[in-house]
Amino acid sequence: GFAYPRSFNRRLGHRTPRRKLGELWSYWKLLLNSLYFNSLTNSDTYLDCVFEPIYWIVDNVTRWFGVVFVCLVIALTSSVVVIVYLCLLPVILNTYPLLWIIWHLTYGHWVLMMVLFHYYKATTTSPGHPPQVKSDTPSVTICKKCIVPKPARTHHCSICNTCILKMDHHCPWLNNCVGHFNHRYFFSFCLYMTMGCMYCSVSCKDMFIEAYNAVESYYQTPPALFSFREKMVHNGVIFIWVLTSSVAVALGGLTLWHAILITRGETSVERHINKKEIRRLKEKGKVFRNPYHYGKINNWKVLFGVEETSHWLTRVLLPSSHVPHEDGLIWECPRALTRRDPMTI
Repeated sequence: GFAYPRSFNRRLGHRTPRRKLGELWSYWKLLLNSLYFNSLTNSDTYLDCVFEPIYWIVDNVTRWFGVVFVCLVIALTSSVVVIVYLCLLPVILNTYPLLWIIWHLTYGHWVLMMVLFHYYKATTTSPGHPPQVKSDTPSVTICKKCIVPKPARTHHCSICNTCILKMDHHCPWLNNCVGHFNHRYFFSFCLYMTMGCMYCSVSCKDMFIEAYNAVESYYQTPPALFSFREKMVHNGVIFIWVLTSSVAVALGGLTLWHAILITRGETSVERHINKKEIRRLKEKGKVFRNPYHYGKINNWKVLFGVEETSHWLTRVLLPSSHVPHEDGLIWECPRALTRRDPMTI
C-alpha cells in the first residue's frame, strides 16, 4: 500500500503537539478574559489594574503625610513671623521715616491676617460632596467607586475616598481637597502667601547682604568678633530671605497657573479633560467651547462671590466666610451658549 515519506511523518509529528499547545493556550486565554473582560475594557483599564498597588501606596502615604505637611507650613510660617518681629521690625522702627513705618506695619499685618485666615478656612472647610441618598439632583454619570450619581464638575478623590464637588485637586499642604466650597480660600491663601513672601524678600534684601558678608567674615583670619545674639540675627536673616524668596518663586508660579485656569473657567481636572475634548472635536472639524466659561471678569466674580462693587473690598480684600452663590450641584451654561450644543460650535 501507499506510505508517506518518513520526512513528512516527522514534520506531522512535530506539528501536532505544537498545535495542541496553541489551542490549549487559546482556551485558557479565553477563559481568563471571560472572568473580567467587557465591552468597556481597553488599554487604560489594564494599566489601572497593573498600577493599582502603586496608586494605593501613593494615596495612603499622601493621606498620612498631609498632617506632616500642614505642621510644616505652620512651623515655617511661624518661624518667619518670629524672625520678622525680632530682626526686621526693630530696624524698621528705629531707622525708617514715620510714613514708611506706618506702611510696613499696616501692609505687613494685613497680609499676615489674610494668610492665616485663608489657610485656616482652606484646611477646615469641606470642599463639598454630592448627596449620598436618592435625590432629584441632575447627574452626568455614576461614580464607579462611590456608586452614587455624580453632578457636573464632580470627580472622585482617591485620597479622600469620596466624590468632590467642582474638584480642582487634592492639596497635601492643606491635607484637604480643593473643591467648590474652599476653592476661594485656597487661591486667596496662595495669593496672599506669595505677596507676603515677596514683601519679606524685598524688605530684608539689604539686611541679607549684610548678614551674608558677616557670616563670610567668620572664616577670615583673624575672625570677626560678633556676639551670640548677632550671629543668631545673621543666620535668621539669611534663613528668612532664602525661604521667602524660594517660596515666592515656586508658589508664585502655582498662583499664576491657577489664575489662568480661573480666567478660563476651568479647574485643574477639567483642564486635562478639555484638552482631550479639544483634540477630539478638532478631528471632527468642530471647536470646543467650555460650558462653564462665563467671561474673564465674570469667572472671577463667581469664584470670589462678588455680586456688588463693594464686595471687592469686603469679600476679597478683607476676611470673609461667605459661601459661594451656587450650590455646586447645578451649573448654568452662559446665555450665549444655551441656544445650541454648549460644548461645540
